Amino acid sequence: MPLGTVKLPSLDQLRDLAEDLGFSMSDSELAKHREALVGSIAAYNVVDQMPDEVPAVTYPRTPGRRPSAEENPLNAWYVKTTVAGAPSGKLNGKTVALKDNICLAGVPMMNGASTLEGYTPDVDATVVTRILDAGGTIVGKSVCEYYCFSGGSHTSATGPVHNPHRKGYSAGGSSSGSGALVSVGEVQMALGGDQGGSIRIPASFCGVYGMKPTWGLVPYTGIMPIELTVDHTGPMTATVEDNALLLEVLAGPDGLDPRQYGAAAKPYREALGRGAVGVRIAVVEEGFGHPQSMARSDAIVREAADRFRGLGASVETVSIPLHRAGTAIWLPIASEGATVQMMHGNGYGFNWPGLYVTSLMDFHSGWRTRANELSESLKNTMLLGQYMTTMHRGRYYGKAQNLVRRLRAAYDGALARYDLLLMPTLPMTATPLPPTDAPTELILQRAFEAIPNTAPFDCTHHPSMNVPCGMVDGLPVGLMLTGRMFDEETIYRAAAAFENGVDWKTLTG
Repeated sequence: MPLGTVKLPSLDQLRDLAEDLGFSMSDSELAKHREALVGSIAAYNVVDQMPDEVPAVTYPRTPGRRPSAEENPLNAWYVKTTVAGAPSGKLNGKTVALKDNICLAGVPMMNGASTLEGYTPDVDATVVTRILDAGGTIVGKSVCEYYCFSGGSHTSATGPVHNPHRKGYSAGGSSSGSGALVSVGEVQMALGGDQGGSIRIPASFCGVYGMKPTWGLVPYTGIMPIELTVDHTGPMTATVEDNALLLEVLAGPDGLDPRQYGAAAKPYREALGRGAVGVRIAVVEEGFGHPQSMARSDAIVREAADRFRGLGASVETVSIPLHRAGTAIWLPIASEGATVQMMHGNGYGFNWPGLYVTSLMDFHSGWRTRANELSESLKNTMLLGQYMTTMHRGRYYGKAQNLVRRLRAAYDGALARYDLLLMPTLPMTATPLPPTDAPTELILQRAFEAIPNTAPFDCTHHPSMNVPCGMVDGLPVGLMLTGRMFDEETIYRAAAAFENGVDWKTLTG
């Protein structure tokens, strides 16, 4: 019998496994298979006894602390700490908050989820190392939504995050704390994650700049995945210049993330002074007038588009009919993919090369014994994903991935004639937080109502950025600029021209 952590299954265990797999096997057959597994179990124990292959942690830090309510009025901080980076570099003097789905070794991480509370990573995400190598100082982890499954800021196990412009209103999700902390100036920079809009939604609700880079430009290594083909991470900042600066530090391959195809960082800040003259902007008609759209918010975005004309850009309205089906195409990928990878696959799943954070896989697997604690928005997603993969064998996930090529081509067709696409980031301004006794239908509405313009670009992979462009009743409105693959420079160029040429807080509806 092999000795070690991994044990040879008993005959009873094998019988249960065979039944799960649909095998009809006699006890004598099972006994023969059990004997044949002896060598395989021994091989597993060889793997078990070897040290894991994970990056070294090089910058000292302490576990930090949970801030008091008095110093955390928006409930936007999960943990405060101080991790000082190199003595010099591009980010010297800059303070950065990390969305709490990002591994920071030695500092607690719960990704908004009660079932992950108590987990402490043993690795630094690549983006963490790059920030510290560039001289930045990481000052804490920002609250995010329960396993990042909400566009509203009401699902975190630590309680709702409040909008910095109006307490009792949503800060947006799932990078809720990052948007709020940047908006009130507690940090100059923050990192968010975006699988359906989770950088751009809080950026719009809170009135900050949030860039979802081209898929794969920024390594996702060491960040808790949801679904490999829609996972993005990127910068959230109070200025366009800081956004471009942080992306310069974050971008480029790390050799560990299979989402990356070799795209290198660029000197994005060099585009900021070029102005908008000659930039061709297409206002996408299908981005306006959704059933949940606020007319006043839509009107502000149209007025902001007109201001680009005054800055020298050419602005025309175009129709991309397939945009209205974009969220429907995204949905099977997000729901089925996340159910299989993030939940059944313990965060990482299988079938890709790269860095697996095995300590996170082990801890996260405990959700199965505490599933009732999961948020309503995650339960709803899992019910859909489980139903579709069980009843329809994953064919709609596969078909949606096929249809992504058609959707991408529709956007690329417009981007062959124009430099940027423009539409509202969200259909509305920040909404009231659901009360603690809110019915399930309101909890779900507030979680998913804001995504019709943001989600399609997560599956097509185009870079897409929220630019604050006005106010309605004291709450920010955002316009979204979307560009060609790996052409974040043109987005920054136009965003900087708008930032410098228009006082967005004076555009009111």
